[in-house]
Amino acid sequence: MSFFKDAGMALLGGWIIGVAFGFLKLPAPVPPLMGLIGAAGVLIGGYCYELLSKFILK
Repeated sequence: MSFFKDAGMALLGGWIIGVAFGFLKLPAPVPPLMGLIGAAGVLIGGYCYELLSKFILK
């Protein structure tokens, strides 16, 4: 359940920053969509590596 709490807190923090940047009429401090998709791929690849290494070494 800790994952959902951490993910929720990260989403809430991002939302607060988004509202603050919108209020100040600043551009959003995030990379383009393809950058976010690439970052998600890196995270998924890291998790897959951990799972495979545990499976193979077990």
